[in-house]
Amino acid sequence: MKTYLISDLYDLITPDGFISEYSQIDQRHATATVLIQKISPAFRGFEIDKDLVSFNLKSTLAQLGLDALGTEYLLERQDRSARVKIHLTAYGKPAELLLKQLDIGSYIGKLFAADPKRKVRDPDYLLRMFNRCDRKGRPLLYLGQPENSEDLILEKKDGHTVAFLSLLQGTIAYDEAILGFIPTLGKALKHPHFQMRPLLQLLQKWQPQSPRSLSGDDILLVKTQPLHVRTVFGKVRQDLLPEGFKHTSACILEPSTKASGDVYELFGTSSSEIKTIPLEFFTLEPHREHVFFSDRDQLQTCLEDKEVLFRAFETAPHPYHHKAAVFIAKGEQLINLEPGDWISKEPHFYEFPGMIYHSERQSLLVEKYIEQQPIYPFLKAIEDELITSQGVLLTRFFPSPMMKKILLDDFVHRCLKGIYFEKPSRTFGDFFSHEDRSMLLDLAKFAIPVYWVDKKTRQILQYIAKPNKDTGMFVPLHLIDDFLNAASFGIYGSNLIYGHFEQELTTLFAGLEKLRHEFNHPMLNTKTPIALITGGGPGVMELGNKVAKSLKLLSCANLVDFNSQGGAIVNEQNQNPYVDIKMTYRLDRLVERQAEFNLDFPIFLAGGIGTDFEYSLEEVRRKVGSTALTPILLFGPEEYWAQKITSKFQCNLKTGTIAGSEWISNCFYCVQNADQALRIYKQFLSGELPIGKQGPIFEAGFVAVKGALHRTLSV
Repeated sequence: MKTYLISDLYDLITPDGFISEYSQIDQRHATATVLIQKISPAFRGFEIDKDLVSFNLKSTLAQLGLDALGTEYLLERQDRSARVKIHLTAYGKPAELLLKQLDIGSYIGKLFAADPKRKVRDPDYLLRMFNRCDRKGRPLLYLGQPENSEDLILEKKDGHTVAFLSLLQGTIAYDEAILGFIPTLGKALKHPHFQMRPLLQLLQKWQPQSPRSLSGDDILLVKTQPLHVRTVFGKVRQDLLPEGFKHTSACILEPSTKASGDVYELFGTSSSEIKTIPLEFFTLEPHREHVFFSDRDQLQTCLEDKEVLFRAFETAPHPYHHKAAVFIAKGEQLINLEPGDWISKEPHFYEFPGMIYHSERQSLLVEKYIEQQPIYPFLKAIEDELITSQGVLLTRFFPSPMMKKILLDDFVHRCLKGIYFEKPSRTFGDFFSHEDRSMLLDLAKFAIPVYWVDKKTRQILQYIAKPNKDTGMFVPLHLIDDFLNAASFGIYGSNLIYGHFEQELTTLFAGLEKLRHEFNHPMLNTKTPIALITGGGPGVMELGNKVAKSLKLLSCANLVDFNSQGGAIVNEQNQNPYVDIKMTYRLDRLVERQAEFNLDFPIFLAGGIGTDFEYSLEEVRRKVGSTALTPILLFGPEEYWAQKITSKFQCNLKTGTIAGSEWISNCFYCVQNADQALRIYKQFLSGELPIGKQGPIFEAGFVAVKGALHRTLSV
């Protein structure tokens, strides 16, 4: 996997090689040894049967009548080189003169690896590329003109796709000046980056009435409409040519933005006339195929199978604390992942000096840190068009927020169709930072799905932003629609005590499930499933999640890291086993975590300092109008809640510090059982609950519900 990131070559071809030994036998024949260097480590010719590797002559030389037959191949994988012995044959006077111009140092061709696994089998693979463009608006495949896609006829021969390109009437001949051009061409061949084919075309002339038949020892140049091909290699299929016709070894059409195939060079002996050129096709590496994610049926199926993903992450190299990443563009690639396919790094973290006084140094250190991340080479390859297919990124740890800029790059976010990670943080384990959550929201806005391959729940969880909220949670795939439409109920209470609330909560939420089918309230109806949100720890939080799970409600949690509190006294709060949907927070963002509960219907059980804080926050949210006015339940004895609430409320009343907001007391209802709680909810859903600014004021700071609830409540 790493190899394609350091090479701009496709893995089926090598760079052009130059002549290292040369001997002309006679006027028409010569032998040469071609040395090819700096071959990509990914070159398939190192892997497959050497009989499938062939020498491909430069098309400029072939169009002048030269052919080259590889007779001996020596590939050296260790030093990434190859030596090829070839036999050169000249057809026609220009080619005979060209033989004399060839010399040591002339670049004349490359190797092609005809990997049988990469042969295109199904014509639909190519047909779906018609009328599609790359990210710069360049057509991916067409014959002649982009609008003439129907001119390319594809058939299936011997289990593989073959295109029969119709030849235009006539042949190509040369102007007399061609002989004077060849010495210049001979010199240019020693400079591999010179483009000589456009100059050669100036000396070619079209003879529309000339028959497309072979004549003696001369070369026959025929023409089709230009084939623009950027998604595959094309190769002339010699065995399907008419009897007696042979194509030169310049038989490979490379992916190109220009017309990469319109002139074909033939020789041989035949009295018949050729009408078509047969081409077979070889796919590029998966990441360079320009394939859309929607076309990767197998990949999508694999990504929906959690066991495939868990197995894929098991192939990530050790040690486990190192960061590791891999880009996946094909289902087969995901299924057959190996440790060597991943990029694994241990980035060095630099203490950033601060932007205000050291902005330049800060910028340099940030860039250096970014480039050390294992996901960086893949994202940079997308920017540089080394990766052109859409795919997904697997990364052991959620990407650093410093990667946000490149992740949201226009080209990257169009190509990246998912980020899958195993752990939110290398340092903090399962807990996201504030910057992480901010980046999650940005990724969601740019339509880059993020998935947590969560070992703890053995589920694949997708980050889903809550509608109209700047928050989100990780949700099992099959629960996403329910989560988006859910009404959120919440349980606040102690992590130390379970109490005797399980039966009452079970009765309450079972009753709420019935109520949502009886009422058509905007906040609770048949289209709004119930989500129960807790802090995700033990005690009453565990109780709430357990009840939700048993009733098949959405069981959610906002988990906070209480394990890194230094010398503070905080009771251990491990995630309880009943949580399906979650978001996590580090301890320094405890207040932010509370604000992001975003509960529609809070429910308080007995609790300590944390519960007191949560009570105050819900009180303030309703006072300032940041949330809808809904009833808040206080489960437990009236005396208990009076000790918690009344003295504070009455102090505020006497001092006038809540003048105009005294009505807040009618939002809180102390209930003893599920029956009383359900009656509160029924009155609210029917619009009969006196709640809000126009409602009564209760000096206790809350409403004590006893027996039946009256339609009109008073002080």
